[in-house]
Amino acid sequence: MATFLIGLLILVGGAAVYGRFCEKIFGPDGRETPAYSKQDGVDYVPMQEWKNSLINLLNIAGTGPIIGPIQGILFGPIAFLTIPIGNIIGGAMHDYFSGMICLRDGGTQMPEMIRKYSNKGVYGVYQVFVSVLLLLVGAVFIYTPGDIAAKQVFGFDGAATSVSTWVIYGVIFAYYLIATVFPIDKIIGKIYPVFGAILLFSAVGVFIGLFVQGYPLLNVWDNWNGGLIAYGDYFGENHFIPIFFITVACGILSGFHSTQTAIISRTVKSEKQGRMTFYNMMVLEGFIAMVWAAGAMGVYNLGLQAADASLATDTIGVVCKHILGNVGGIVALLGVIVLPITSGDTALRALRLTIAESFHLDQSSNAKRLTLSSIIFALVAVILVFAKSNPTGFSTLWRYFAWSNQTLSLFAFLAISVWMFENGKGKFVWVPLIPGAFYAFVTVTYIMNAKIGFHVPWTGAYIIGVCAAVVYVGVILWYGRRRAAATPLKAKH
Repeated sequence: MATFLIGLLILVGGAAVYGRFCEKIFGPDGRETPAYSKQDGVDYVPMQEWKNSLINLLNIAGTGPIIGPIQGILFGPIAFLTIPIGNIIGGAMHDYFSGMICLRDGGTQMPEMIRKYSNKGVYGVYQVFVSVLLLLVGAVFIYTPGDIAAKQVFGFDGAATSVSTWVIYGVIFAYYLIATVFPIDKIIGKIYPVFGAILLFSAVGVFIGLFVQGYPLLNVWDNWNGGLIAYGDYFGENHFIPIFFITVACGILSGFHSTQTAIISRTVKSEKQGRMTFYNMMVLEGFIAMVWAAGAMGVYNLGLQAADASLATDTIGVVCKHILGNVGGIVALLGVIVLPITSGDTALRALRLTIAESFHLDQSSNAKRLTLSSIIFALVAVILVFAKSNPTGFSTLWRYFAWSNQTLSLFAFLAISVWMFENGKGKFVWVPLIPGAFYAFVTVTYIMNAKIGFHVPWTGAYIIGVCAAVVYVGVILWYGRRRAAATPLKAKH
């Protein structure tokens, strides 16, 4: 338990120190935000800080900070340290600067941010990459909450041949369509406080239950193979780097988050609210990841659930019901279901906005938004049917989703770095480059070795990963300094 508590102290203390440091680098001021300067009653709508923060949390916190840590904790108690450290210097920093740069640039979406701070080639790759990822997010975040609801709340079998499965999917699908089409403050802004209350009950309830139930949690200095689960063997056999950092995305770092903070940049009343809205909400997601990692280790160590990564969704139900009882467990499960649903709806909303801006499509009326959304949802439906009907469909879908999610962050780190150079903040470029270099190594090494990738042996994959990280940093430094030299007046401000 001590390592878990140390990790929480790192998370809270790091947020206070490093979050303020990131805020100082950016320099928020009192200028008018796009929520006012471009107010349209649909996407540009001034909303209160607490509501923006809650919406952003629900947007970014899908099944990642639950299923990922449940699988990642099999690597042992080291996860209680790597999650908070990675969150503070990687994920929260990524979310803050992505949201704040989009905010200052007029509430732009991430594709426009990438276009502005890179070149046409990078922008083109990003456009395709982010569109595919958002489609995958939409499909994954219908599949996972739908299956959890079917099996663990309603007691159905969740089979592809069962009508009940598709009825539940259909209900989620209908909600997504409504949330994607209608003004953000009319649907998302109204219903999210209710979702937020359920989410907080779930996370806080499990957190308190860890101590009430006295869950046995290992420390990094303990014998990792001394109990029922051989964490040490799993750590040694499964390549902690890169596998852990692909498995545990949300909670540490998620490229998907940048697409969501960009949406919220259009509803923030003041730049000074950015640290709470963007940075601290990612820290809160890190807390959720820590809680679920601890809950999973507890039930594994007690022998209440098999320590099997493929049984992650089953582990959720065991943790909820063992800690909170049948009634409380059902409410907690609803919180788990809420997380992906409230990420899936805004993922598809972000995709609609991205396509509309890229092709200059008018989205001023419900009919025009519905037309574009219908095309998007048809593609999501095809992916969903494939994932559910094919025995290995979801497994394949999840692996591509996890890898592409982390890879997407590399584009954001690039843009943040170039923005710093152009705005006279080049001496701080190490802030985005350190996590950027690390994840360039992680994502390239993983895809080089993975079955869904190039099947390169681990030694070769590691060498290629190191080379990719070096090239990534080198190119950004060269390009950023070149851009700074070409904009001397801007760099002085």
